Amino acid sequence: MPPVIVCLLILAAVCVVTWVLSFLTKEYSWVDRIWSIVPVVYVWVYAIAAGLADARLDVMAALVTLWGARLTFNFARKGGYAPGGEDYRWAFLRSRIAGWKWFLFNLLFIVLYQNVLIFLFTLPAWTAYQHQGPFTVLDVVAVVVFLTFLIGETVADQQQWDFHRWKAAETAAGREPHPRFLRSGLFRFSRHPNFFFELGQWWVIFFFGAIAAGSVLQWTVLGAVLLTVLFIGSTIFTESISRSRYPEYVEYQAETSPIVPWFPRRRRVATA
Repeated sequence: MPPVIVCLLILAAVCVVTWVLSFLTKEYSWVDRIWSIVPVVYVWVYAIAAGLADARLDVMAALVTLWGARLTFNFARKGGYAPGGEDYRWAFLRSRIAGWKWFLFNLLFIVLYQNVLIFLFTLPAWTAYQHQGPFTVLDVVAVVVFLTFLIGETVADQQQWDFHRWKAAETAAGREPHPRFLRSGLFRFSRHPNFFFELGQWWVIFFFGAIAAGSVLQWTVLGAVLLTVLFIGSTIFTESISRSRYPEYVEYQAETSPIVPWFPRRRRVATA
């Protein structure tokens, strides 16, 4: 059986399981909980189908495994796998979308669209499977870039983790945290550096497939493009919540790049 068919069967099974679990538990983060696991499975399906004999596919599978292990750890320590560990944004949306509209949103977007997206952004491994060949200098460059993005995301997540622990300690001590949201470290140069590094890793995975095929003109770029669009939409939605909680967030938006890290803009000082 072709590996892409195997992955499609896994996709169908994962869609059914995550939808049933969301229906039974009334929690809607089940796709979030498998987000760092299923891509690893997909890429290893292609590598194993090649008999673990294609260096490029083996390296892609190893890199995606590192990505998955890091993301799983970060998600777990934030309580994402614990009962009640639902993403706060789903609860916020449920307050605005009710009844049959929420039922359709959960089925069509949370379950089907996001699971199909996961399948799509791992498809460059299929391209590499179809164009098996020697490991090249371009592949080495791609490995270095991927690991750089992986380290960057690890640092960003750790800075966020440390900040929220400090914030919780300040609140528990009866003190008002200042600042109320993270805007130092990597977050001084990007409001969402973790988004940037996450997207960068999957664009590198696309380029692995392009290197194998000998051309960047591959339709499997669709996965990386749609993932980028999803993250842009997520940024807009998340920041709308942040502005409602923290009026000073508008100032942060005016000074700091949204996703791509860049030097902070200077504040405009009003003059009499």
